[in-house]
Amino acid sequence: MSKRRANGEGNLRKRKDGRWEGRYTAGRDPETGRAIYKNVLGKTQGEAKAKLKQAIEEAKGLDAAKVGRYSVGQWMEVWFEHYAKAKVRPSSHQTYRGYIDNHIKTNIGEIPLEKLTSLELQKLYKKLLEGGRVERIESRKQAKGLSAKTVRNIHQIISSAMNLAKEQRLITANPADGCALPRLEHREMQTLPVEQLQSFLREAKDSGVFELYYLELATGLRRGELLGLKWEDIDLERGDLRVRRQIARINGEVVEAPLKTKNAYRTLPLAEDTIDVLEAQRKKAGDSPWVFPSPTGGPISPDSVLHMLHRVLKRAGLPRVRFHDLRHTFATLALQNGVDVKTVSGMLGHFSAGFTLDTYAHVTTASQRQAAKTMGSILSGSLRP
Repeated sequence: MSKRRANGEGNLRKRKDGRWEGRYTAGRDPETGRAIYKNVLGKTQGEAKAKLKQAIEEAKGLDAAKVGRYSVGQWMEVWFEHYAKAKVRPSSHQTYRGYIDNHIKTNIGEIPLEKLTSLELQKLYKKLLEGGRVERIESRKQAKGLSAKTVRNIHQIISSAMNLAKEQRLITANPADGCALPRLEHREMQTLPVEQLQSFLREAKDSGVFELYYLELATGLRRGELLGLKWEDIDLERGDLRVRRQIARINGEVVEAPLKTKNAYRTLPLAEDTIDVLEAQRKKAGDSPWVFPSPTGGPISPDSVLHMLHRVLKRAGLPRVRFHDLRHTFATLALQNGVDVKTVSGMLGHFSAGFTLDTYAHVTTASQRQAAKTMGSILSGSLRP
């Protein structure tokens, strides 16, 4: 009766082609009970012996019955369906789906899961930075490569999927660990100074989009939140506005989507002038349920309001800013005029006042300097005889 080899045991032999082979048992098939054999090769006995020892150690941490069952693409599907969908908010599902289908599966999806290396990932990130953008109507004027932030996001979900594979004993190490990631581009915050607001709003009125940009400057809503407003969200008698949804472009379509975080669901007070502006917009909107409807009666595309903004700025002779910079303008003016950070944070829908404080540190620092100067003047006066 032959001796039953224990898991992890191995032996060496010299093959007819002159190479040395190390053969070992990597485990047993859970259904048949038969041993699962694997081998390593070396030019010399010493090389094969070293490889055999390493392979046996690695095999101790792997589930031999499952190793080799998945490609990277197949495992990303398993991770997405059974892990990502349960862990991340529904509004992110479509983004993750796009990353997997458009960038991961098309480039490294066929690689066996256990064969994926950090070098393969570095090649992927380099390729995406240079020309990874998917051709769509809304991106035709943009750079061909993905942004550093998007590549880092793709790396993050690959790393999460590989961590799960490691926990499931499908791989011995996460190949995403230690990858060199592109640096995030620092985009300088811009605002419209008070002296430019009059020119901006005058031109917005002449262009027929005054109400939209006035409400943005009065509330600091995110672009998608502003476009997602319906009349059912606004109580003109009480003077408040409820943020309940956003409009986004996903896979080329303008769709209604949930908000990014629970803090984004909020109710904002409206000033009397803002209520007057909304009453005027109510007449313009007609029977549409949307506060700012498109010509067809549905929600406006996020791209359209950005193009409109740039046209208004150009006609007013003002420097180009991003739509998000109008949100910065609201926050900056509020802080400069004495509104406390916690209140501003709540109105912006930030997850914490600390984040708001960090984002607008330059504003609060200037206010603190002014406060110190004021207190210095008061105290120095008390020292005079």
